[in-house]
Amino acid sequence: MSEAAPSAAETTPSGAMIRALGIAATICGLIIVSAYEGSLDAVARNKKIATERAVFSVIPGATSVREFVATSAGIVPAGPTLPEGGVKFFGAYDRAGTLKGIAAEAVAKGYADEVRVLYAYDPEKQVIIGLGVVSLHETPGIGDKVRTDRDFLKNFVALDAHLTADMKAVANAIKVVKHGTKQHGWEIDAISGSTVTSKAVGKGIRDSTAALLPKLLPFVGKLKEGK
Repeated sequence: MSEAAPSAAETTPSGAMIRALGIAATICGLIIVSAYEGSLDAVARNKKIATERAVFSVIPGATSVREFVATSAGIVPAGPTLPEGGVKFFGAYDRAGTLKGIAAEAVAKGYADEVRVLYAYDPEKQVIIGLGVVSLHETPGIGDKVRTDRDFLKNFVALDAHLTADMKAVANAIKVVKHGTKQHGWEIDAISGSTVTSKAVGKGIRDSTAALLPKLLPFVGKLKEGK
């Protein structure tokens, strides 16, 4: 049996052009996918370095960082997937392998966009001991004062976040109050003129501590000495 003759569409200049465009699109797609996959390792390394620097900035004396997940059943090393109900956090250690503190991310909607911060937590004293900004797109000179306002940052030198006696909840929910009205250790004195961003920081930390600490503190002994 003789082979079928090429169709008219395949032999016309437009048909050849379509085939050529299809081949070019396939090649371009392969190049883009290869470039994306090749960049994943570099992106992951850069993200890890940025995270470590952020942790070191809020936990002085730390020289290494390990990523964990707190669950209702205990603390496990972080893996590629987050266990159901698990909360991710970071353990910071000194050169001797001694636990220096714990850090976790908090996020909430600000005035212009999400406000992401990293806070440091002292499990012995059950207080927040430091704050760093991870991502912020608030109004320059107003909302971005949460990075630099000394009075605001003083809120996080020893912000009360202790648990109830049964260790099932934070005893006093962290909240933001009007500038100059702070009366309790779990309150955050807002920045005058930047209340929305101040409240975003407070809400993010309140939500994060409520989810993390009841799962973390009952098993925190496993984190000491690098265990």
